Amino acid sequence: MLNKHFIFLLLSILPVTYSLAQVSVVTISGIVKNKADKSAISYANIVVKNEKDSAFVTGTVTSEEGRFAIENIKPGNYLLAVSFTGFEAREQPLFVGSLSAFLDIPVIELDEKSTVLEGVTVTAKISDISGKLDKKTYSVADNISQGGGSVLQSMQNLPGITMQDGKVQLRGNDKVTILIDGKQTALTGFGSQTGLDNIPASAIDKIEIINNPSSKYDANGNAGIINIIMRKNRQNGFNGKVGFSAGLGSLWVRKENLPTIRQQYTFTPKINPSLLLNYRKDKVNIFLQADNLYTHTLNKNEFVTRSYDDGGVINSQLKRNRNTNFLTTKAGVDWNIDQQSTLTVSGMYGSEKIIDRGDQPFFNGDITHRLRLWQFLEDELKTTVMATAAYQHKFKEAGHLLNIGFNYTFHREDEQYFYDNYLPSSTGTDAFKLLSDEQVYDFNIDYIRPLKYGRVETGIKLRDRRIPTDMNFIPGENSVLDTDAGGWATYKELIPALYGNYVFENEKWEAELGLRLEYVKIRYNVNPGHSTYKSDGYSYTQPFPNLRVAYKLNDNNKLSVFYNRRVDRPNEVDIRIFPKYDDAEIIKVGNPALRPQFTNSIELGYKNTWNNGYFYSALYHRFANGTITRISSIVPGSTLIYAIFQNAGKSYNAGIEAILNQKVSDVYSFNINGNMYRNQINAFTVKNLYPEPNSFSAEKQTAISGNLKLNNTFRFAKGWDAQLAAVYLAPDIIPQGKILSRFSIDAGLKKSVQKGKGEIFFNATDLLNTMVIRRQVRGMGFSYTSDDYYETQVIRLGYSYKL
Repeated sequence: MLNKHFIFLLLSILPVTYSLAQVSVVTISGIVKNKADKSAISYANIVVKNEKDSAFVTGTVTSEEGRFAIENIKPGNYLLAVSFTGFEAREQPLFVGSLSAFLDIPVIELDEKSTVLEGVTVTAKISDISGKLDKKTYSVADNISQGGGSVLQSMQNLPGITMQDGKVQLRGNDKVTILIDGKQTALTGFGSQTGLDNIPASAIDKIEIINNPSSKYDANGNAGIINIIMRKNRQNGFNGKVGFSAGLGSLWVRKENLPTIRQQYTFTPKINPSLLLNYRKDKVNIFLQADNLYTHTLNKNEFVTRSYDDGGVINSQLKRNRNTNFLTTKAGVDWNIDQQSTLTVSGMYGSEKIIDRGDQPFFNGDITHRLRLWQFLEDELKTTVMATAAYQHKFKEAGHLLNIGFNYTFHREDEQYFYDNYLPSSTGTDAFKLLSDEQVYDFNIDYIRPLKYGRVETGIKLRDRRIPTDMNFIPGENSVLDTDAGGWATYKELIPALYGNYVFENEKWEAELGLRLEYVKIRYNVNPGHSTYKSDGYSYTQPFPNLRVAYKLNDNNKLSVFYNRRVDRPNEVDIRIFPKYDDAEIIKVGNPALRPQFTNSIELGYKNTWNNGYFYSALYHRFANGTITRISSIVPGSTLIYAIFQNAGKSYNAGIEAILNQKVSDVYSFNINGNMYRNQINAFTVKNLYPEPNSFSAEKQTAISGNLKLNNTFRFAKGWDAQLAAVYLAPDIIPQGKILSRFSIDAGLKKSVQKGKGEIFFNATDLLNTMVIRRQVRGMGFSYTSDDYYETQVIRLGYSYKL
């Protein structure tokens, strides 16, 4: 029955506005000189005409210095006509590509002549060819079904993206680098991703997915990059936008609690006010953005049956009621020093308050006898402060740029945990406190020079990052905490990098060749009294090349080939030595001996476009060495499971992605995205040191998985828009096991009001309450199955108004 419902519901689904990375309009620039004495010719006429009918397309005159710039030229083949009184007019072919927003034309020299000649005509054939096929861009405002939620929620319907354990996956891989406005930040993690479920989507303008990053980006993130672009206005005068949305989640109980525990959250509130203000006058632009997301959530509701090799069976439930308040504020000033120079100074403040109240009862196999009850309170406050200064110099040639930037980040994690352990004969309370102050200094210089057939990019970057952490354990009666594993540790990271990137384009061929050279020095200093781990670190100097070659079959068809080499460095939390409860019987511990994972990837992409749609497909293959994964095992004489990060050896990810987008009429359009891939982790053996040395071996693990997202949209009269989305996720492998299939449907409706200045929306996620995460895991000495009925169904109502 589910398959029948799935097929029916996939016939009416939500679209997401999708565009592959390309430039729709280009600015061309150049200089006109006297051929005889090389002096500049002021006020010369520059004209672009159409090839077929000689119709005027656009034009301008040169400045006193002989320079010109013409904006909004569509990619295509043109001729450029240049004329001035007393000189011979000149024509020359002009190819305008789609890979660069700026095109610098070599010096145009005119011969002197006593008579005046007419201007010359030029060829023009506008191309509908797509861009590099390396980037996809989505507007958050168009994703009606997820409005009013978090950034993580707004991504889950996007092509190629899936969610697992609160993390984003690209093509089945969670090694994704998250940027905000092109920069790594503590809000979303340096290296590993974090906090996406708490950043309000109302703060975001667009989301870019970059599967094949060029060398100008940091080398980490083998699956690719997601760039979150914050909202910002630049209109003259005073303007802005205010918004407010509210919602309810967990509308009914999907599975009743096990006996003797506190109630699970229902009818959980969601409140999201937002404000965007901007004032621009003369040379100054002042901007302010503030968003607050307050939520109650049934964050976890996992029912587990655990079977041990000795025949024992334990049933448990982990229920977590979460209260979250996330405030983000960004303010700054753009100062146009002169026509060539701009200075932007901005600051961002983020405060994330999380309070978790949870219960975890343990029963025997037939749930007739409670063995243990574990209740906890987790109180976390994460504070982030960022200061940024960015200087840009525009040379006289359009697109010829020098960018210099400095970014400082301070991020504090202040966490307190309290655990009550109720046993048949005793009660104990464990507690611990963690304080971590992260400071990051980033400095970069980037230079861009447009050429006649492309551009050159180069730059340097320097990062200095330090994270001192202190952990204090307060054990109670019958505690399993290892009090000798507390104390202090300090993480130090130094990364200087140099990159160069060359882009070439003519009428048929495109090429991009880049190289990033990074030196990395990591040092992790550990409290000498730690029971297991000692200070450790590593360093390397490695090249990270990227290559793209594309061939335009015709105006509507293009083939591209990509190659990338990237790295995933262990983040500080991956090597953090302090044991931490994941639940009452699962202890997570970092591993200072963890080393980077290096990945090579190749991809073949194809795109066919037509008037009202396109088809895009990609074949991809990644192979990684030193694969980072978390290993779960038990030690003799204990029922506790220790989950520790390890380098598992070689792994592979290969698959095919396809997208079909079609506008059927002015009312209806659809988008279908499918992704099928094969994951493989080779057999491996590792040695865990904590809490005592033990070895773990695993056989080769393979699985074929994928996802299907079929979307459509309806644009009705009088400002009404409707969307409906369905997502199917196939079974997939996870460390030591697999996750079973999942399915959900989302819907949204919005209405433009108040002459287009206001907007009302209503949406609902997981309409049928079918999104349940089911896992099957086999560890050393145990196995378990679990069903997580966490909160997925939410309804929201929102309103926004443009000032």
